[in-house]
Amino acid sequence: MKLRNYLFEFEDLAWFPNTIRESMTDYLRYLITKVDFYRPIAPSIIEELIRTNANQIIDLGSGGGGAIEQIHHDLKQLSETDIKIILTDKYPNTSAYAFLKAKTNGAISFHNSPVDAADVPLSLKGFRTIFSSFHHFDNGLAKAVLKNAVDAKSGIGIFDGGNKNILAILAILIVHPLVFLIFTPFFKPFRFSRILFTYIIPIIPFCTVWDGIVSIIRLYKPTKLMQIANEVEPYAYKWRSGKMKSKYGLNVTFLIGHPIV
Repeated sequence: MKLRNYLFEFEDLAWFPNTIRESMTDYLRYLITKVDFYRPIAPSIIEELIRTNANQIIDLGSGGGGAIEQIHHDLKQLSETDIKIILTDKYPNTSAYAFLKAKTNGAISFHNSPVDAADVPLSLKGFRTIFSSFHHFDNGLAKAVLKNAVDAKSGIGIFDGGNKNILAILAILIVHPLVFLIFTPFFKPFRFSRILFTYIIPIIPFCTVWDGIVSIIRLYKPTKLMQIANEVEPYAYKWRSGKMKSKYGLNVTFLIGHPIV
């Protein structure tokens, strides 16, 4: 059995305190936005929106909003179309989503109720995206997520960042604690609990570093993503996968699929 099957991430656990989980995802949103990590994939999303005749993105597994604010900014630079984004998650960070909604004048909104990426309500129509969270899914759940998109005839784009090597793990061990130490007071929305559980009882940095290392170990390779996709639907969907180079030498692994018309 592969190592990924023995590992867990704190933010996936149902009993894990929301206060800690939301502070972790707020941190990830801050970090990903500041480095504009997902900029290289914006043209591919525009291409898929045009191809699938969609002007709305349904973001699954949104966490604290992750890359979405910067993605929205990048999409606006590439297209004159008014693109709307709806954030969803199994454990929705509604305070972060409300912050993003206000900041973007409603261009980014959210679904209040929990949404399972493998069972998306039919009322949520649009091109589906998953940023930085597909590695959370084991092989069976990954197939279920893709099958749900196929059954709904929705285009889908999966984007996961990071290099699967020991240097990436060392970077997490060094960079994450430093960022927490220096920038925690600037994370939005502000929470007193974040100060307590970062500087006094450092649960948030510890759990974030742990989850980051496990994420690197769990990352899917493009060949594996393509294998999973073709096992779900090899004929009615067109799939492509690969890697795009982002800032600081990091890769963005992607899988993109849409119905063949």
